[in-house]
Amino acid sequence: MRRALGFLLCILMLFGGGAAAARTPKPIDTIPPEAVSPLLEGQHHYLLLCTDLWKAPVRPANAETPVQENGKRRDLYGNTDGIVLVTLDTRGHRVMLTSFIRDALIRKPNGGIGRINYVYNDYGPEALCQVISQHIDVPVEDFLLFDFTQIADIIDYLGGVDIELNAEEIAYLRRYAVPTRSVFSVPDGQDIRIGFTHRPGLYHFNGHSAVIYMRIRKAGGGGDFMRTQRARTVMSTLADKCRKISWEEAEALVNNVMENSTTTNLNPERMLEAARYAYSLRDCTIEELRLPPDGAVTPIYYASMDAQEVDWETCRQVMHRYLTTNFLVIDEEE
Repeated sequence: MRRALGFLLCILMLFGGGAAAARTPKPIDTIPPEAVSPLLEGQHHYLLLCTDLWKAPVRPANAETPVQENGKRRDLYGNTDGIVLVTLDTRGHRVMLTSFIRDALIRKPNGGIGRINYVYNDYGPEALCQVISQHIDVPVEDFLLFDFTQIADIIDYLGGVDIELNAEEIAYLRRYAVPTRSVFSVPDGQDIRIGFTHRPGLYHFNGHSAVIYMRIRKAGGGGDFMRTQRARTVMSTLADKCRKISWEEAEALVNNVMENSTTTNLNPERMLEAARYAYSLRDCTIEELRLPPDGAVTPIYYASMDAQEVDWETCRQVMHRYLTTNFLVIDEEE
């Protein structure tokens, strides 16, 4: 009997780690919608979202939460594994990228607790904007949502992107079943397809390859935390490429982005307004932040899934310092 119990205990330890670690998350305190802090002078926020689908169906306005026959949620419109808040600060002369890890636990619109990347599929993009606003105390209203193919097409429109690869990323990509049009090229122009031996260094990615790079999660450690970093790296690198474009080229880029978005609440006039802000800030150094920051997150197994329990109060404090630090410098100079 003792041997049997010991064997059972070993099995549970080896294969039941997730269930053993499961627990109910702590309550999540958020800011009431009417109490969210107002926009800081000169700052404009745009939420960029990317679903985990190559071709995402458009979520109808006011659609109900898609569920299966057993009542469980259904991934019908895609989960937003890419969540980046772009802040254009025309007063402080800053451009800021704030990325959110996809498995952060949040308070859902219905009051329950779930992962942040499920909110769009279940409740819509406006609901996700509201959730983010209430969790970080920053008013977020404008959004653009893309699928993988649209992101790839925009990157191709800009001529691709050059990314520094380390040995672990290369080893991972070499094992990945990448379509033939995904080619990585060394600076001297020699094409190297995944599966061939090649060295760490700077590589040129086409759009499709860049999307796959941004999806890397199991290379170099860091998991989803590094995935958000790779997304910011691609966005920052693309922004660097746009520093010397003309206003006419900027307008053409806006048209391309509008054509390659699944859904947005920005009309062409407001998109051009955002483009003017970005154009005026094209010489800025891109600043980056990941939420949650180190020390404000704990892994948790909840509702049969791996997730991250987040200290949102700390996130709000970090976000406030991030957005207001430059105001102190400006005010002192004035």
